[in-house]
Amino acid sequence: MSALRPVTLITGASAGIGWALAEVFAQHGHELVLAARRAPEMERLADKLAASGAPRPIVLSLDLAQANAGDRLAAELAARGLTPRNVVNNAGFGLIGPAAELDRAAQLAMIDLNVRTLTDLSLAFIPSLAEQRGGILNVASVAGFLSGPGMAVYYATKAFVLSFSEALNVELAPRDIRVTVLCPGPVPTEFQARAGIERRPSIMDCGVEEVAQAGYDGLMSGRRVVVPGWQNRFVTRIPRFLPRGLLLELVGRSQSHRHRTRIAPGS
Repeated sequence: MSALRPVTLITGASAGIGWALAEVFAQHGHELVLAARRAPEMERLADKLAASGAPRPIVLSLDLAQANAGDRLAAELAARGLTPRNVVNNAGFGLIGPAAELDRAAQLAMIDLNVRTLTDLSLAFIPSLAEQRGGILNVASVAGFLSGPGMAVYYATKAFVLSFSEALNVELAPRDIRVTVLCPGPVPTEFQARAGIERRPSIMDCGVEEVAQAGYDGLMSGRRVVVPGWQNRFVTRIPRFLPRGLLLELVGRSQSHRHRTRIAPGS
């Protein structure tokens, strides 16, 4: 057995769903490593968790969209004598607006973070996850079940996460590694402001704590796909019944109403 200390690695833990996931994992006794760009926010979260009696998480500030992010994370963990028992790939962002009008570099950065880094970290620690009989929780979206005119690249990245995670669930099961993909609908977080979406209350909304708890429970029980909220589960079934052309028109119309302004991704 490895002498390294097992931890749960959570990316994008500086706010929103990642922050809430860190709280849930900590409440269940997991020692955490938090990774994102914004160190001050993660330090505040680490202080909060330590004050609650949980082990103080280790904070790693780095740009996860960089091509060497996986290698850097592996090196940082090894240098501290740590090894992942669970990997939570939450880091990601979206941009609203027609793909031809949005900044091309920003959209490519979205693919790097939402797809490339998630894939890298899902594969980088498989020997450790197998030894620890741990798991991978990948955060996708109900958008992964649809095509998204008005957020074309974002929807496509989440479709990749959904497809990849479901396949990985089957491939890694013989190695006693659980793989769960969490597919929330709208969640009131800073995601909307960063994406340029005008925030309006919706029947589709789920609270961030509800989403995080559903993701944790799904991973621990070995569920393949978790969609919090009956209304969001209903949305994932719509593509089975509506003509694809009509569905594209409806999604495009919805995105045009949500579009507030186009902005580059924040830090």
